[in-house]
Amino acid sequence: MAIDNFPAQLQPIIQEGYLAREFGAALQSRIAFRAIADREIFPNRIGESITKTRKGLKAPVTTPMNPTQNTNFDNGLTPSTWSVEQYTLSINQYGDTIDLNVVSEGVGIADQFLANANTNGIQALQSLDRIARNTLFGGGSSGVGGYMGGNTRIAVTLSTSGTQVSVDDIRGFERVLSSAGQVVSVDQSSGMTVTVGSNAYTLVGVSADAVNTSTAPLGQSGKLTFSTSVSVADATAGNPVVASTAPLVLRPNNRLTTAGLVAPVGNYGSSTYVAGDTLGIQTVLAAVAALRMNNVPTIDGAYHCYLDDQQMLGLFRDGDFKYLYRGAYGSETYRAGSVVELLGVRFIPTTEAPLQASLGAGVIHRAIVCGQGALIEGDYNGTLDIPDSDRALVENVDGIMMITREPLDRLKQIIAQSWYWIGGFALPTDATVNPSIIPTSTNSYLKRGVVIESL
Repeated sequence: MAIDNFPAQLQPIIQEGYLAREFGAALQSRIAFRAIADREIFPNRIGESITKTRKGLKAPVTTPMNPTQNTNFDNGLTPSTWSVEQYTLSINQYGDTIDLNVVSEGVGIADQFLANANTNGIQALQSLDRIARNTLFGGGSSGVGGYMGGNTRIAVTLSTSGTQVSVDDIRGFERVLSSAGQVVSVDQSSGMTVTVGSNAYTLVGVSADAVNTSTAPLGQSGKLTFSTSVSVADATAGNPVVASTAPLVLRPNNRLTTAGLVAPVGNYGSSTYVAGDTLGIQTVLAAVAALRMNNVPTIDGAYHCYLDDQQMLGLFRDGDFKYLYRGAYGSETYRAGSVVELLGVRFIPTTEAPLQASLGAGVIHRAIVCGQGALIEGDYNGTLDIPDSDRALVENVDGIMMITREPLDRLKQIIAQSWYWIGGFALPTDATVNPSIIPTSTNSYLKRGVVIESL
């Protein structure tokens, strides 16, 4: 489509690709959580879901064959097969628009036009990054929960022992993987082993509260129903509730729950200062060790650690970190206030890291250390095909479409600048990787990331 319908002062901007460059610069400046996603083309329509199947491995054979059974056509062997697991990827459309009146903007039209494109780019970046973040921490649609799932605490103490307990967050407890690798709801036939307080119980039902009182970011309070009664000692408010298949959540000084974190005491630098449960390099290394024990691949040679600036400050205050960098490389990392790469971890500060309101000790900060494949992005393939006649009006920037519409109003004055993205994010599971396949692995469904909670 020609651009003759656009005002003359805007035609050179569109023809020379200025808008695409303005849009692209904003997109590339602060990509964080979306950057770790493996990209896939989604062939279905908007609003639909597709079930992906991932195959597992077979357990190693360490027992020798019996020579007396090496007979017949099967040579004494019994066929075995690998297990499978499934995850669901859904796509939806996201977008926004901004209008520009070429008359009211007057001589400043070119600057305003480019400013709108830049603002749309920043908005698109933050939107997709937040969607990716919410999926990573909270879980995708009809999934097994995110990397914060399956790890909560008792919200209300039971007066007497009973089968139903109230918890702060039910995410990660609602669904399990069946023996066939399918995601199914927790019920009497598909139970989940959950540790409440100090003892293990079988979870058979989950229900959300009508009024959500969860303190976790995007959390949902509710009730867990078990096959046997839970003792009052276990179901005391504040006690941990952890699913046997939950991802690993680390806290400084081995705190059992988020509410158990302890705030720093005194003024930093004084002789009486106590660090409290702030982020330290040893906790990060523990997360790296957990990923390596599950044989999680790195991202371009290092694991990514996404954290906010407050957690980064705690890292710089950490004694082990300062000792490590004392005099090394002129302490440029410490002076610059940012860590590029350290001990196999690439630290990436972001303002999109989820925060939690104070539970008494202070605001809860969450970092996540993750490897390749922790997140999957599905992009609708229909957005990738742009007719040559429309390329002056439609720009594809990293899967996000920027649309510039010529004036269609009666006075030919109002130009619309819009963006949209059709896609979605999903968390693939690794339940088939268990201790029989990799002896150092865990039974967690989600193994490619470790959340670190701190003050």
